[in-house]
Amino acid sequence: MKYILGPMKVPFLILTPMCILVGIATAMWSGARIDILSVVLIVIGAVCSHISVNALNEYCDFKSGLDFRTQKTPFSGGSGTLQERPDKAGCALATGIISLVLCFAIGMYFVFTVGVLLLPLGLLGMALIVFYTQWITKKPIVCLIAPGLGFGPLMVLGTHFVLTGSYSWTALLASLVPGFLVSDLLLLNQFPDVEADRTVGRKHLPILLGRKNVARIYIFFLAASYVPLFLGYALGVFPIHVFFALATTVIAVQTSRGVLKHSEEMKGLVPYLGKNVIIDLATPALLAIGLMIAS
Repeated sequence: MKYILGPMKVPFLILTPMCILVGIATAMWSGARIDILSVVLIVIGAVCSHISVNALNEYCDFKSGLDFRTQKTPFSGGSGTLQERPDKAGCALATGIISLVLCFAIGMYFVFTVGVLLLPLGLLGMALIVFYTQWITKKPIVCLIAPGLGFGPLMVLGTHFVLTGSYSWTALLASLVPGFLVSDLLLLNQFPDVEADRTVGRKHLPILLGRKNVARIYIFFLAASYVPLFLGYALGVFPIHVFFALATTVIAVQTSRGVLKHSEEMKGLVPYLGKNVIIDLATPALLAIGLMIAS
């Protein structure tokens, strides 16, 4: 069991329910009746997608030798499971494939029971999972956008569509909050791995532009994650309660300063990797709570 759970990177899976919660909240705000069975299936399917990309990434990084070269932190560098037991690499691959199949099956169930307009989101999500490690990590701009696209618009809009049968501007704008945050999360977590990633042909922004320059991009994306709150309220598609999510700006300012100061010094950067995770979990949760209260 250890060699199955390790590649799943279980502690990081909590991010998925936080993103799904935003989609549930936008559906509630729109007046939809929330079907509990659908919510359970959505969560299972979304968590399976997260498990799949984690496990396949762990397997590919083991096969390329990358995880033997990384400077491991609590937030990057792989789980270390396959370095401890190389003979269990097949478990990671099987976990990734089985999770992907389960995710696909649940997605197709909703395509047939709710509507075919869900299919484009599902197919794009599958492509992000399958091509992430081997192709997306070699394309700097795509590598920046892909994580946020998967956890933001795809998860939030997909959840909203399953629960309401339609898309909405509320769901789209709300999805941009976790969208920017999750792209930022993966961007910052690439900082400790720059030297190791370069050796296996990866080409993300910290490799291309350097950590100091990318620290400014990190701050831009972090600030951008709060913009949809104001835009949605100004357009009348958000209630004032969404501003609960601004509570995390205090941590965001501290983290931005820390990332700028320690962008080239990994030991000093690690605490801010942790603060960034708090921002990524708390902001969508507070946004969802605000929408639910207003509903």
